[in-house]
Amino acid sequence: MTKILVTGAGSLLGQGIIRSLRLGPRRHIIAVDPSPDLALGCHWADCAHAVPMADSDDYIDAISETIDHERPDIVMIGSDAELPILAANRDMLEAEFGTRILVSSLAVVCVADDKWLTYEWMKARGFNPPHTMTPEADKQKVLDYRTIIKPRVGGRSRGVYERPAYSFGPTADDCVIQEYIDGPEYTAGAIYFEGQEPATIVMRRDLRDGNTYRAYVEEFPELNAKVREWTLALKPHGPCNFQFRVDGNGEPRCFEINARFSGTTPFRALAGFNEVEMCIDYLMHGTPIRQPVVKPMTILRYWNEMVVCK
Repeated sequence: MTKILVTGAGSLLGQGIIRSLRLGPRRHIIAVDPSPDLALGCHWADCAHAVPMADSDDYIDAISETIDHERPDIVMIGSDAELPILAANRDMLEAEFGTRILVSSLAVVCVADDKWLTYEWMKARGFNPPHTMTPEADKQKVLDYRTIIKPRVGGRSRGVYERPAYSFGPTADDCVIQEYIDGPEYTAGAIYFEGQEPATIVMRRDLRDGNTYRAYVEEFPELNAKVREWTLALKPHGPCNFQFRVDGNGEPRCFEINARFSGTTPFRALAGFNEVEMCIDYLMHGTPIRQPVVKPMTILRYWNEMVVCK
């Protein structure tokens, strides 16, 4: 039986990976988290282990010990904080333990992790992202359009606020000022491995507290074509997530990249695009990446409860 280790099992992302695994063939799931007793995904797994936070000096030693003990076939990453350190140590971990660390190169992770670097990367390739500035540049201009202030590094709309045209306000040095695109918002999943054609899926979405709580799945052929362009230019190793809006001219304007699975991974699995299983099939059996036919549908997210102690 294939053994899959999922990090960050208490996060929405980690939970989503495990839920997608449970939709496929039977797998032996190993969950790790800094607080396994309180991490929901750890209670869905076959076994669980505690590891320190990713910024701890002991993190690599602890994750190495867990991989050595469990010998998973594949490690899937369920938190943003673990991406850079596991990308930097991927070759070492794979060589030492014979496992596969499903993470993109450090260069790709860094571009996706920093919204200023994302903007520069998209602009340099002619992809027309929303115009973005640093706080220093913002002080020198009077803008006649609405903007969004957001941290350079972060997600789920934390620290994000809208600013009207012609207005100014204090911004932290680690923020970017980004053109507000007044149009429908989309989230896209892509799978790419070197030598393979990418597979993609696009969903229109409604947000609540920075997370997708309603998603609308359609074929969106033109938008999928654009997502494939972005994917082929970025060349992730495995999963990647693009978030964008479509402006009044019908052009997709990408404002965020996540070089990983995303919170809508289980949504996509329900629509027939189980990217977790596609990655497993490729890594374990060399199954070529094929574009699935997605099922048009509306998906609603809801809260649920689980008792773990008395």
